[in-house]
Amino acid sequence: MNKKGKSVVSYNKWGYIFLIPFIVVFIIFQLIPLISTIKNSFYINYRDGLEIIGPKWTGLGNYGKIFSEGLFLKDLKNTMIMWIMGFIPQIVISLLFAAWFSDPSLRLKGQRFFKTVIYLPNLIMASAFSMLFFTLFSTVGPVNDIMKGFQLLIGKISDPNEYVAYDFLAHTGSVRTLVALMNCLMWFGNTTILLLAGMMGIDTSLLEAAEVDGATANQIFWRITLPILRPILIYVLVTSLIGGLQMFDVPQILTKGSGQPQETSMTLIMRLNKHLYSKNYGMGGALSVILFFITGVLSFIVFKFSGNQDKYGKK
Repeated sequence: MNKKGKSVVSYNKWGYIFLIPFIVVFIIFQLIPLISTIKNSFYINYRDGLEIIGPKWTGLGNYGKIFSEGLFLKDLKNTMIMWIMGFIPQIVISLLFAAWFSDPSLRLKGQRFFKTVIYLPNLIMASAFSMLFFTLFSTVGPVNDIMKGFQLLIGKISDPNEYVAYDFLAHTGSVRTLVALMNCLMWFGNTTILLLAGMMGIDTSLLEAAEVDGATANQIFWRITLPILRPILIYVLVTSLIGGLQMFDVPQILTKGSGQPQETSMTLIMRLNKHLYSKNYGMGGALSVILFFITGVLSFIVFKFSGNQDKYGKK
């Protein structure tokens, strides 16, 4: 017994040795920056021209300033609007594709090819997507050329020079729509794969029993498939919301960091980037801590609703 116990201990030490690289990386690149960010949030620490102000203890002053200025709620509203505009079509399209691919009665051909094509946009960098849409929807881009040709075709204008280009980036609705469209295109493939995996894991005997009882395809989907997919749907919802709160690269590149027009497309992380760019580490740290707290609450919701349920969605 003693020899066996010593053998187990000798093998266990290799597990701890293999954990050392992760622990070192975690401490250097995550734990220390986190502690430093929390510390900076309690200090006035910014640069005014060539003069560095602080660090000077202010307690919760930075947090109070963030909420008193009203920019946090405005940026949060912008972020949530663009996230909702992108998430609703994303989840609808993903559910449709997942239902089609998982339905054996449809006998769809080339499923592997279409699944790959659907997932491909997820592999494209957001910066490339943003530059593509910036070019397509510019005042001299292809979309305006198509609109000009259409107006010539229907006789609304008789001369191409009469056409007034539509500036998509100068209108709140069009900018938010473009941001939402890009996020939807980039992430609906990933959502489709998650929902498809959940549907493929449903016991087929349940579906067959429902068909024998005379249930229609719509009834099976709404009363059996969706309730079983509830944990996955909650996971997709909350993780997408966390990603929405961290929305940065698409609107940053599309609007050149200005959040135009009149900061109606300014997100929380874009505001954080402005604080850090201006060397205002106190305000940047406070905003980061607030976002960290919100993300932690949302992560707890994921754990609460999806961690204690079986494959049939019951606790």
